[in-house]
Amino acid sequence: MLANAIRFLTIDSVQEANSGHPGTAMGMADIAEVLWNDFLKHNPGNPGWYDRDRFVQSNGHGSMLTYSLLHLSGYDLSLADLRSHRKMHSKTPGHPEYGITPGVELTTGPLGQGFASAVGMALAERKLALEFNRDGFPIVDHHTYVFAGDGCMMEGISQEAASLAGTLKLDKLVVFYDDNGISIDGEVQDWFADDTALRFRSAGWHVIDMIDGHDAAAVHAAISAAHANKGSPTLICCRTVIGFGSPNKQGKEEAHGAPLGAAEVALTREQLKWPHEAFVLPEEAAQGWDARKRGSDAEAQWNTLFDGYARAHPELAAEFKRRMAGETAPALAKTVSDYTAGLLAAAPVRQPLRKAVSKVLATLSAHLPELIGGSADVSVSTLAWTGQSKSIRPDDFSGNFLHYGVREFGMSAIINGMVAHGGLIPFGAHYLVFSDYSRNAVRMASLMKLRSIFLYTHDSIGVGEDGPTHQPCEQLVALRAIPGMSLWRPGSELEALVAWDEAVRAKGPTVIVAARQDGAAVQHAAGDVEAIRRGGYVVSREAAGQLDAVLVSTGSELDLALKAAETLRGDGLRVRVVSMPNGNIFARQPAEWRQSVLPAGVPTVFVEAASPIYWYQFLKGPGTVIGIDSFGESAPGPEVYRHFDITADRVVREARALLASGSA
Repeated sequence: MLANAIRFLTIDSVQEANSGHPGTAMGMADIAEVLWNDFLKHNPGNPGWYDRDRFVQSNGHGSMLTYSLLHLSGYDLSLADLRSHRKMHSKTPGHPEYGITPGVELTTGPLGQGFASAVGMALAERKLALEFNRDGFPIVDHHTYVFAGDGCMMEGISQEAASLAGTLKLDKLVVFYDDNGISIDGEVQDWFADDTALRFRSAGWHVIDMIDGHDAAAVHAAISAAHANKGSPTLICCRTVIGFGSPNKQGKEEAHGAPLGAAEVALTREQLKWPHEAFVLPEEAAQGWDARKRGSDAEAQWNTLFDGYARAHPELAAEFKRRMAGETAPALAKTVSDYTAGLLAAAPVRQPLRKAVSKVLATLSAHLPELIGGSADVSVSTLAWTGQSKSIRPDDFSGNFLHYGVREFGMSAIINGMVAHGGLIPFGAHYLVFSDYSRNAVRMASLMKLRSIFLYTHDSIGVGEDGPTHQPCEQLVALRAIPGMSLWRPGSELEALVAWDEAVRAKGPTVIVAARQDGAAVQHAAGDVEAIRRGGYVVSREAAGQLDAVLVSTGSELDLALKAAETLRGDGLRVRVVSMPNGNIFARQPAEWRQSVLPAGVPTVFVEAASPIYWYQFLKGPGTVIGIDSFGESAPGPEVYRHFDITADRVVREARALLASGSA
């Protein structure tokens, strides 16, 4: 009866919406009933309880399974909400959405993303447990459970994440593989014939296979065995029937992604002996599912434990609460202020911008214990590895740096999972051109408004001899196009400092892009810090009088703009140089600020060694954009810059041409 309550809430909601995926929930209902009623530690009255188990439905198209579980167990999700499934602004959208539905831990739209991000959650639990637990006080002690289907297993990201999870021995991660053999196109045997159990065993997982997903006792025994297992994550392979209970559609692709239809719904009610009308639950089912008291008692028991912990370890308890609440470290403001003062007092130097970014990172890492670094096998060349870094290893989680291996996509989704879990601020580094590999996870970070940080280096044709495969041209504009994304391309060490400071305080994701080549030697003023925070500012001001031209640049091209300005000023022209390390933030500034930086009607030249498309939005009069509309070339970086005529001389020529055109 309890599992059938899931099935019919799903069937009726999808039927009323005339859209959706009933088959997954119908097939996994028995597994879900055992997990949620016999094992899952959660409190419907407080979905954000720190030590709750995390439940992630990676096969998120079957979202009515999650919504039914949340409603039945007592979360703030009513029958009216279920009946609004897939409707505008409902709490039950087509896929589970983080921040919209109470109890939903992750947005799991693209298949495999939930699986990979759940690895990040399990990793965060392991890291925080080591950091905060003390003898007699296991305040961090919970599991991460994942439901995943054939599609999740086919996606490459799942293998990236599974491989790392096995290597790191994340034994509180339990994944249920819904092995129903069906996808949208039909029976998967013709295109997915993997021995999934063997694949996971080879990756270091404890695998429990051949479980009948409709046998509650077998599922219960498998979960118990997963809990008893130490030293590896567990995959429970469950054979299920998609659309279980539907006489004519169970086991077929017709049950996957469409309502059953009124006639088949009636037959399913007969088949499963469910005489109740749509959205009507018998009292026995309602009582059997209600987890509010059980959850409240579990949290109360934990609160008692934490009170004792706080008395025994007051500083740790305060730090734990701060970290889990996502509050800024008290030392951060002074650290940034002291760093700024040091930069302003020193003579400016030319240096590789990745080095400038790395120097800032090393300083912040010393004062931010929640900052967890990582890199997709290029920690030395990205300079993500600093003097403050210590490796996290399978048997030693005391470090602050993860070696993800060559797994850019998996790394990015794992970062999202760590952020969603809470208590950590993770960043991951690799080359900008390979952001294409991980873009979907970066997009998901923005969709969920997660404080994920993505550090990309080797940001332009300046990469040089490695050639066009490694020289990004369209990646900057593509990342800036993600709604809600904050992308910093600093041109100086102070801009790098502001970028990192903003990133660790942010309410959403940040991309920091650092050139391998040198930036400019910029003599900053005291007011530049707050100006930089606004995304674009005047870094070199014109002489008094009417402004003749504005030169705008980012990153390593700031040096070109400053050199061009010197030449033009030698002609007696009043030229302003604007640095715009974050165009997305600048675009959101009040019109007065934007006008004060980029006056309308003044000839303006933008220069960036990337696709020029993005910058045309800021042209409010005569102007041009110097960029790249093609792939790069394999040659030394300076030579490639000259080949594409991205030079200070070119900036001078374009500015003079604009001025000549205006005076003609």
